[in-house]
Amino acid sequence: MLPVVLVVSVLAAVLGVWALVFAVNDRAVVLRQLIAGGVVEGALVVQALVLAIEQLTGSFTGDPVLMWGYLLVAMMLLPGAALAAFVERTRWSSVVLVVAAFTIIVMELRMWQLWQA
Repeated sequence: MLPVVLVVSVLAAVLGVWALVFAVNDRAVVLRQLIAGGVVEGALVVQALVLAIEQLTGSFTGDPVLMWGYLLVAMMLLPGAALAAFVERTRWSSVVLVVAAFTIIVMELRMWQLWQA
């Protein structure tokens, strides 16, 4: 599970820093950032598949409700940020993307803690 958590966290960090640069420069989110968000979302889907396989094989011993809750909320953050980016075409769309990306990183760290328990 660690490789998937690391990949998702690194992708989210790159997206978050990219959006932060745009927010500081008073720029709105661009389509390439939304595509990058789709890549992060794809990595989250892979993580969901890994978690499902681990649960089916019985190697995941943590709280499945809590783990799936974190994962599903993390999967909803970027589509919500993308929707906000389409509605709000100012620097605040970049700020929303920054918050979503760094929230995913925190949730990934928490999921890693749950995986270790």
